Amino acid sequence: MGEYDFDEIIKRRGTDCFKWDALKAMYGREDVTPLWVADMDFRSPDFVMEAIRKRCEHEVLGYTMPSQGYWQAVTAWLEKHYNIKTSKDNLHFIPGIVAGISYALLCLTQPGDKVLVTTPVYPPFLNLPKDSGRTLVCSPLKIVTPTPTPPSRVGTKRRFEIDFEDFERKVEGCKVFIMSNPHNPAGTVWGTEVLRRVAEICERHNVIVISDEIHADLTLPGHHHVSYSTVSSKGITFMAPSKTFNIAGLGSSVCFISDETLRKRFFGWLDALGVAGGNIFAFTAAEAAFAHGEEWLRQMLEYLNENVQALGLFLQERMPKVKAVLPEASYLAWLDFSGYGLTHEQLKDRLLNEAKVALNDGTTFGVRDHKGATAEIGKDYECCFRLNLGCPKSTLLDVLERIEKSLEPTR
Repeated sequence: MGEYDFDEIIKRRGTDCFKWDALKAMYGREDVTPLWVADMDFRSPDFVMEAIRKRCEHEVLGYTMPSQGYWQAVTAWLEKHYNIKTSKDNLHFIPGIVAGISYALLCLTQPGDKVLVTTPVYPPFLNLPKDSGRTLVCSPLKIVTPTPTPPSRVGTKRRFEIDFEDFERKVEGCKVFIMSNPHNPAGTVWGTEVLRRVAEICERHNVIVISDEIHADLTLPGHHHVSYSTVSSKGITFMAPSKTFNIAGLGSSVCFISDETLRKRFFGWLDALGVAGGNIFAFTAAEAAFAHGEEWLRQMLEYLNENVQALGLFLQERMPKVKAVLPEASYLAWLDFSGYGLTHEQLKDRLLNEAKVALNDGTTFGVRDHKGATAEIGKDYECCFRLNLGCPKSTLLDVLERIEKSLEPTR
């Protein structure tokens, strides 16, 4: 397979790419570098593209079904990487994890039921319960600095942790806990002991855990992902090749449930909706990715890790006022610019109109009221932004230099 070139600059504008072509609608201008939407600016793997091209040689795109090769590739990947020993009978195709979470809420809860999340968190986790008439309950995470601090050339390591005292208080009366594992934003990896404690609390309170593990494959060197399904059977686990191999546009995800009662309930509900059909290219690409993706993924993770180190070093040496939570998995970093003494709106203006970079607004990872004003928990994330470093290193460093100039023009 050789060496893959992740330094390559690929022009995505004009391809109906949400990350680039929605800038005008989302940010009011197009002359900015988008480091917001969680996909990568790397070329999708050659073996995936070749599988799609080969399938296109047969010029009938009729109704399709997942092949035996697809199921074999998925089950082999789950067993090798996450110690999930299963067969296709315990798996179900899902056309995207956000859709899967929405289906699970509609199947397992009723209007008014309480749904727990830990914030800050991927915005659909907040929106799906509210938009479906459920009651959202938020347990804010803590940012801590481990003691002793692990040695790292990027300085002090800060990470999110669950506030279990608050978590256990908030989980009372909830029907479901939607867990981001690894956590989005910032790619915090929940270890075995944390997940076991979550499982003990949720099982004691009869709370079903929905574990979104879309970033599991993106766990960086030195860290280890633990699937919630390996510590508890009372949950629904979602995984996908979409983030891993940069094929999110194909809508290919998979759901795993080991508990028979829960599996029959949810899978039966899904089959009644007819969502298992997928599409030809979702199955074709996923099979190729899981069957042939080991070396590409290894090289890509090394490159991502270098980007994380480059980001940490840049902030440490040139922008020490920024308090960062750097990813242990994924390509997403959480940056707190409050040290500059600017308001949230002032920071938004400088980043967008002076640095000319589009980042995710941190307040969208917390609670907002129906008028769009930031509510109490959302205010905790003012002056914070999520940065996507899944891009060529030259792009990342160029953006960082522009951010530095916009905030520290005299340096």
